[in-house]
Amino acid sequence: MNRTWVTHAINEINADAQRSADTHLIRLILPAFPGIHLYLKDESTHPTGSLKHRLARSLFLYGLCNGWIKEGTTIIEASSGSTAVSEAWFARLLGLPFIAVMPHCTAKRKVQQIEFYGGRCHFVESACEIYAESEQLARELNGHYMDQFTYAERATDWRGNNNIADSIYRQMKNEPYPVPDSIVMSAGTGGTSATLGRYIRSQGYDTRLMVVDPENSVFLDYWQQRDATLRSPHGSKIEGIGRPRVEPSFIADVVDEMLRVPDAPSVATAQWLETQLGRKVGASTGTNMWGALQLAARMRSEGRSGAIVTLLCDSGERYLDTYYNPQWVAANFGDITPWHAELVRLTSTL
Repeated sequence: MNRTWVTHAINEINADAQRSADTHLIRLILPAFPGIHLYLKDESTHPTGSLKHRLARSLFLYGLCNGWIKEGTTIIEASSGSTAVSEAWFARLLGLPFIAVMPHCTAKRKVQQIEFYGGRCHFVESACEIYAESEQLARELNGHYMDQFTYAERATDWRGNNNIADSIYRQMKNEPYPVPDSIVMSAGTGGTSATLGRYIRSQGYDTRLMVVDPENSVFLDYWQQRDATLRSPHGSKIEGIGRPRVEPSFIADVVDEMLRVPDAPSVATAQWLETQLGRKVGASTGTNMWGALQLAARMRSEGRSGAIVTLLCDSGERYLDTYYNPQWVAANFGDITPWHAELVRLTSTL
């Protein structure tokens, strides 16, 4: 193995981390929830536009330090889009070929970004097919299958070192409620929820972790039943989150509570957030925010105060053809107008 090249590659990735400033923590002012402060950790400001920039950096470092990635290695990843965008960016940084294995329905904007960074997209019909196809490509090309769904939780340093959990608590320290009552997170690989849950426990914080799960995902069922053989015949319609199988990186025992979020309110909440933030967000952020609003409503009914933190995973500009296209939304989710009305009711001043 060319140790000189590996050392250079690791230095390039570490230099990128130093160039990338921490992401913002946005306070969302909602008068309907007095004494309850809601925050969005804005991961869309990473160089590749999503939370997955952190994961891609960790996966590349993990592969390099394990000796799996060498000079000229073709990188293959199974992804619904955002991880592949970020990995394509890092592959270009290191001068490595990159192939993303994705369902045909992946947002066009993500496909364009992968190709812009020099990656190639290899399409399959269903999200259930991405794993085997990625493994096959890696064998044929003598490449490295990143396998984010297995390695996300172990590649990320959950103890600190400016991971997402460490960053949240540092940014919260001067807020009225510096230790959040709850953190709300959806699961794709499960790596971020594992990092958050482990960090909360390691630091002794009295914060509860809620994981919100979309339709056609087995994570909630697994959390309840602990049956790792669970499968869904369909993939999630909320890109980036929800899985048709139990992923190795989903660590159920660090999750305090789970909530099933129907797809329609996820999309409606993402669209509603544009009226609050002045910019579009992805549907997974809508899932997160729907869960945060349910928690806020519960705290309000119980007369409790405190802070709730959730994540703004990526920008809605990637989804102009889908979640922000009324015809596409109607065809895939039906009439979401009642959910917009429910959001108005939920966030109206009592």
